[in-house]
Amino acid sequence: MEKSFLIKPMLDEDYPVIDYGKGVYLFDMEGKKYLDAASGAVTANIGHGVAEIIEAMQEQAKKVSFVYRSQFTSGAAEKLAEKIAALLPGELNWSFFVNSGSEATETAMKMAIQYWQEKGIHTKTKVLSRWVSYHGITLGALSMSGHTGRRARFVPLLEDFPVINPPYCYRCPYNLTAPACNYLCARELKQAIERIGAEKIAAFIAEPVIGAAGGAIAPPKDYFKTIKEICDAHDILFIADEVMTGSGRTGTMLACEHWDITPDIVALGKGLGAGYAPIAAAVASEKVMEPILAGSKSVMSGHTLSANPQSCAVSLAVLEYLEKNEIMKEVENKGVYLRNELENLKGQYPFVGDVRGKGLLLGIEFVEDRFTKTPFPRKALVTQRMVSLAKEKGLIVYPAGAGIDGVNGDSIIISPPLTINMKEMEELVSLLGETFEAFSNQINLKMAGDN
Repeated sequence: MEKSFLIKPMLDEDYPVIDYGKGVYLFDMEGKKYLDAASGAVTANIGHGVAEIIEAMQEQAKKVSFVYRSQFTSGAAEKLAEKIAALLPGELNWSFFVNSGSEATETAMKMAIQYWQEKGIHTKTKVLSRWVSYHGITLGALSMSGHTGRRARFVPLLEDFPVINPPYCYRCPYNLTAPACNYLCARELKQAIERIGAEKIAAFIAEPVIGAAGGAIAPPKDYFKTIKEICDAHDILFIADEVMTGSGRTGTMLACEHWDITPDIVALGKGLGAGYAPIAAAVASEKVMEPILAGSKSVMSGHTLSANPQSCAVSLAVLEYLEKNEIMKEVENKGVYLRNELENLKGQYPFVGDVRGKGLLLGIEFVEDRFTKTPFPRKALVTQRMVSLAKEKGLIVYPAGAGIDGVNGDSIIISPPLTINMKEMEELVSLLGETFEAFSNQINLKMAGDN
C-alpha cells in the first residue's frame, strides 16, 4: 500500500477503502460487501445512499453552504430548530447547533452553568456524572466522562466530575437485583450531592443507555425517575446525553421517553444527521432559557460552522424521512427480534455473558467464565479480536468497554440502521454466529496448545 499521510485510529493498520454504501451495506474498492451492523458509530440511522437525503444536500448546496451564525441565520437552521422542538417532549424547544456530540455535551454543560449565573448564582459550576460513561473527547466533555481508558492520558487536565456507579445490573456493585435494590446506584447521587454541596453543582449528566463505555447498558425501570427526583430536590439540572440514543435509535425520539422523564437539557448528535453531514445539538428547555432571555440574551458557546445551513438542511431531511416512513414505529419490534436472536447465540457460546440494551442499541458482553462473570484477561484483547473477526466475515460491529471498573471487560454494540429488514437481520445474526464460531475455534486451539 502507498504511504498515507492520514492519521487513522491505528497508524500501522491497513483499512479497507470504502467505495460506496447502499442501505445497510458498505462496499470497498475490492468489491467486498460489509453489513453495517454498527451504523458506523451508531450514526447511520437510515442507512447509506438514501436518495431523498442526497437530493436535499444538492438543493441546499445550490443555494448556500455556509453563513456565519453571528451575521446571519438560514431557512434550513430555522426549520430544523422548529422540527426538533415539535419532535422532542415537554418544553425542549431551543436548539444550539454544533458539529459533533462532544461539542453538544460541552455546550450543554456551559448552558447549565450559565443558567445559574443568569439567576445570580455563581457557585454552581460542577457537572456531576457517572463512572462507566462517555460524553465526548473534548476536555470539557472528557471531564464529564467516566471512561477510564479515554481519560488516562489527560487526567491532569480534567475535572473530577464522575462520582457515582452506573446502573450496571449485570455487575451490580451491591450484588442486588432491581427493583428490590431500591435503586441504590441512583441514590448514590444524593450522597454525592450532600458531600460536595448542592450549592456547587450546576447539573448531572447521564446517557439513558450507556454506549461506548459500557456496551449498551440500559437502566432498570425506575432508575431515571429516582435520578430526576434527586436532581429536582437539590436544584440541580438534569442533562441527558442522547447523542447515541436520540433520533429514534431506541424507538422514540429520545430514549428518556421510555422512562417518562424529560431532561432540562438534551444533547443530540450521530443519528441527527445520520452520517450524511456533521451536525449535533444542545437543546434547552424553556426553563433553562428563561433567565438567559431575561439577562444576557446570549448563550456563551459556538463554533465557526455552528448552525451550518448545509448540515441543517441534511438533518431536516433525515428527520422528515424518519417521520414520513414511520421508521421509529418499527424499532421496538425489530429490537425485540434481534435481542431474542442474540440470546439464542448466548445459549450456544459460553463466552457470551450478557445481552442487553434498548431498541436497536444492543450490547453483548464477553466473559471467560459465565458463572462467575470473570472477564477475559486484558492482554487477550477480546473486543478487538471480535471486531476483527466480524470484519473478516463482512460484518461491522462497534467496540465498547465493559466491567464495573471500566477497564477489565469486553463488549460490542449491535446497532444496525433503523431501516434494516427481516432478511438483513437474519443475515446479521448468521454472520455474528460465524464470528463467534471463529472465536470459539481460536479459544479451543489455544487451550489445546497450552496442554
